[in-house]
Amino acid sequence: MSKADVLFVNMCKEILNNGYSSEGQIVRAKWEDGTPAHTVKVFGVVNRYNLQEEFPALTLRPTAIKSACDELLWIWQKKSNRIEDLNSHIWDEWADEQGTIGKAYGYQLSKKYQFAQGVMDQVDNVIWQLKNTPYSRRIMTNIYNFQDLAEMNLEPCAYSMTFNVTGNKLNAILNQRSQDILAANNWNVVQYSILVHMLAQVCDLEVGEFVHVIADAHIYDRHIPVIRELIDRPQFLAPKFTLNPKVKDFYKFTVDDIKIENYEKNPQIKNIPIAI
Repeated sequence: MSKADVLFVNMCKEILNNGYSSEGQIVRAKWEDGTPAHTVKVFGVVNRYNLQEEFPALTLRPTAIKSACDELLWIWQKKSNRIEDLNSHIWDEWADEQGTIGKAYGYQLSKKYQFAQGVMDQVDNVIWQLKNTPYSRRIMTNIYNFQDLAEMNLEPCAYSMTFNVTGNKLNAILNQRSQDILAANNWNVVQYSILVHMLAQVCDLEVGEFVHVIADAHIYDRHIPVIRELIDRPQFLAPKFTLNPKVKDFYKFTVDDIKIENYEKNPQIKNIPIAI
């Protein structure tokens, strides 16, 4: 069975059985009809995925792996904040009149800084360090820029990556301040697992562990019945994931360089309400 399914089910059970409800509290998020969107949450979830063992896509329901990768490349490769550069419409409701999401996500990764080895952006710095100083303990990115928060249409949820090489294995930690478990959990897990695979390939490393740290892991009130049904579904083996081995430049990857095989999964859950 997929180990990602096991981690997901255990996390959901912990939230449902031992989580804290925001009922009675003032909450920012609302449903489309204006009703406050309350949650049940736990603080400080840590999930570990061994990328050498499997690619951590859920089989409880499908994850749109190539669409998730497209958003990842929009942020990390194109370093864009323009929704026209994204092939899906997942950011449309946060776009301004100029068609951007403000100074968020890709915009922050495009900013250049003075590093010891020269002026470059955070992504180029990570790649340079993985190739030249792989055992550094300072290989990281951070897009939670307090100076620009007021000009972000949505403050970043997944905001920091820390990379660490052990032997020849590339490990990474994703720090996330908040996560809608039903809508976004495996989407983010798949995205940043792909990123580790891509960076490992272009830096002549092997993939190691991906660790996902979530400060506020929550299930929205209207998602609870869906989650209860989801975690009781049958589980299958994780799919096989491979990258086009010819790509040696991170900026040359496309979604077509991803190959997913033997992805057996349960039916999709449609029309999930999203709190804004």
